[in-house]
Amino acid sequence: MDTKKWVDQVIKQDQIDKYLINGKDFIDEDEIYSKLNSNKDCSKEKIRAIMEKSLSIQRLNFDETATLLNVTDEDMWEEMYEAAAEVKRRVYDNRIVFFAPLYCGNLCVNSCKYCGFRKENAAEERKVLTEEEIRKETDYILSQGHKRVIVVYGEHPKTDANYIANSMKTVYDVKRKSNNGKTSYIRRINVNAAPMSIEDLKMLKEVGIGTYQVFQETYHKPTYELVHPAGLKANYRWRLYALHRAMDAGIDDVAVGALFGLYDWRFDVMGLMYHTDDLERQFGIGPHTISFPRLTPASGSKLSTDSKYIVDNKNFKKIVTVLRLAVPYTGLIITARENPEVRDEVVKVGCTQLDASTKIGIGAYDKAARNEKEDKEQFTIGDKRSLDEVVNKLARMGKITSFCTAGYRCGRTGDKIMNLLESGTEGKFCKLNAVLTFREYLDDYASEETKKIGEELIKKELEEINNIEFYKNNKLLDVVNDYYKRISEGERDLYV
Repeated sequence: MDTKKWVDQVIKQDQIDKYLINGKDFIDEDEIYSKLNSNKDCSKEKIRAIMEKSLSIQRLNFDETATLLNVTDEDMWEEMYEAAAEVKRRVYDNRIVFFAPLYCGNLCVNSCKYCGFRKENAAEERKVLTEEEIRKETDYILSQGHKRVIVVYGEHPKTDANYIANSMKTVYDVKRKSNNGKTSYIRRINVNAAPMSIEDLKMLKEVGIGTYQVFQETYHKPTYELVHPAGLKANYRWRLYALHRAMDAGIDDVAVGALFGLYDWRFDVMGLMYHTDDLERQFGIGPHTISFPRLTPASGSKLSTDSKYIVDNKNFKKIVTVLRLAVPYTGLIITARENPEVRDEVVKVGCTQLDASTKIGIGAYDKAARNEKEDKEQFTIGDKRSLDEVVNKLARMGKITSFCTAGYRCGRTGDKIMNLLESGTEGKFCKLNAVLTFREYLDDYASEETKKIGEELIKKELEEINNIEFYKNNKLLDVVNDYYKRISEGERDLYV
């Protein structure tokens, strides 16, 4: 099928209309502005009451979120940073989950002004990975110690749902021996791809998709139209309801996000909250994760450096803090777009997932293995540290690295995991599985320095686990201690 014919058959209007409310979508710009304008100059008592609601692990309403976005007192922001950190600890404990992005193709039919992949960018070297090339990329990712990936694709007939499904099968099929001879493989694949039909999404469900991630980029419709002048992505509502279709296809783990720097950051935080609310209203399940990438310089994109809405580091920390407080039970992802200093700082206020050893060029991991220069990137990477370097840094901060994929394979997904997160129960399981997968990493991949620091951290974690009543009452101590011993002796992929 040629590109034009493919484009013409992608969007199915009935798979937009079914989610509308009296013909309207859930983003009402006048209402968002009204919430932001009517919740200014609130008392410290009111702000603290809102934080207490977050600390009880309840999602904030629109007025409460707008109130936090309007705080101007820097001392009050310090209290909010502390509250966000405590919310994260209560829900997720001190663990950070890691993943690696795997870019499979950069052909694209869209004209997004901020993106190096856009079809008009002649400076971009276009490529779609073959099965063998995907195997090589996956092999390198495994060599770093990763257990989960997010596969990324441009929007093009050569990377349609069939290609995505086949590439996922290939990734899952790759096996590699670790440094001490243990078999390693990818245990979970998340997908960042263009909006699809319910039928195509069912295909990805069948091959084992983890979380399906689609970012709206900006919820401000005039700006959306301005920065997406042509291509399938120009259809605002087709994208807006991508995750609704995923839910109808049986994919109950979905992920939202906005590209901060395209429009006013406060508006887009509110947009994310309205998106969360509509998913919960229609399906009873909000997003599994929220991402908040910022504009970074992109190949051939003037907008990526000249936007008047560029978010500075100070406001970026505020974005993450408000998101943590507004949806206390949802995972927050900070990517390697950010530099190490920013990531290390923002992790403190509530992030739960990071990438590391990140390469975003097409075929870039294999080129790294062969010490070849990487091609132009879709955007600029700020944190080029290896996985081991980031694990080392986090361990020094008292945070344990997790490669856990247990929840997904035990059926703790969708509304089940959300209920467990809200009650604090899932965090208990996360703590156990973090220790087990961290043990694997220390034995199979860690440098001597990281292993030394990690041993001290894992000893502390085990001491805590053995003194927590939840594990005693639910007869989990014998299980985790047995699994830990077996992993230390060479078994792999044991989880609770």
